[in-house]
Amino acid sequence: MQKKLIALAVAGLASGAAIAQTNVTIYGIADAGYIYSSGGTPTGVPGTYTFSGIQSGLLSGSRLGFKGEEALGNGLKAIFTLEYSLTIDNNTGIGSTGGLNARQQFVGLSSDKLGTVALGRQYAPGFGATVRNDAFGGAVFAPQSFLSNQAGNTITPNSPARWDNAVSYASPNWTGFTASAIYGFGESSLGGYNNASTSDNGKFGIGGNYANGPINLDLVYQTRQNVVTSFPTPITQGNDINEYYIGGSYDFKMAKVMGSWQQQNDKNSANLDNSVWSLGVVVPVLAASNIHFSYAQLLWDQGKILGIPGTGLNNNSQSAALGWTTNMSKRTTLYAGYVWTKNDNNSTGNGPVAGIGAPGETNNTFLAGVRHAF
Repeated sequence: MQKKLIALAVAGLASGAAIAQTNVTIYGIADAGYIYSSGGTPTGVPGTYTFSGIQSGLLSGSRLGFKGEEALGNGLKAIFTLEYSLTIDNNTGIGSTGGLNARQQFVGLSSDKLGTVALGRQYAPGFGATVRNDAFGGAVFAPQSFLSNQAGNTITPNSPARWDNAVSYASPNWTGFTASAIYGFGESSLGGYNNASTSDNGKFGIGGNYANGPINLDLVYQTRQNVVTSFPTPITQGNDINEYYIGGSYDFKMAKVMGSWQQQNDKNSANLDNSVWSLGVVVPVLAASNIHFSYAQLLWDQGKILGIPGTGLNNNSQSAALGWTTNMSKRTTLYAGYVWTKNDNNSTGNGPVAGIGAPGETNNTFLAGVRHAF
């Protein structure tokens, strides 16, 4: 009996030692606020479109995540991240229904000297670039954020920047410079047939970032290869969609200024060519508050649809946002903002709230909320 107790005690100590070697962190963000949005209706439709209510994730997407690492020796470690989106304004939880998805899910190996290789659902380089060079950090109501998303771009701080079936590489920091690359396999089985080639609907991205002192610079290239959406008569005929991005910021201490420009070249029949540019500034005020301002334009260049003159998206949408944030602590932030959006007749018709607004109309949105990170 005594030998069994000793054996159990030794086993318990060994198990504890094994657990202690794995560093696991639980983290997340709980963000919710009130939002009111009003926009004009299409020509011939009376009244206005309006939305009033509580929404999750206005300043930052609400999430619950788990990440960890295990030292393997010689500067090498195993890493993983499992991060899930939450909509805390209603009765939904972690899962795959109701539009709730994994933000990130990957496992990999990381070396202090050689960089990191990871496999799974991951961010493309454009995600981090757009967040770093936006006055609102890529919030859903930020002009660059929702205009790039409405344009169908993958260089955006939204879900299209998260790629499935991906293998990625991130370099070490070389005196302020880092590089990253990602490839997401298409793995298409359209219409229930295993008919796609290995390159159909694949995605490739590469980015470079230089951050040193007050300066930040980003360059990004992303492409969707051989885009095929249906079988046997594809809507798009297997051509590429290429995207380019340049962005930067400079912190003058009394104000941080930033800007970006991006372009999408769609070689398919939809021809969703567009460019988005943005300017922004963050001004520190009082002890722990900031004033945020951002302006962006979406410029469409779709051309004619089926060769018919006067069709297609060929005008602009523009938006400006003014906001205030106050850090109540290192983890809790109060925020409020106003967003103005104007859509030309031959442009997209939404503001920051999907479905609120119309081509040729103006949208006004007011919001306020609280974000807590843990």
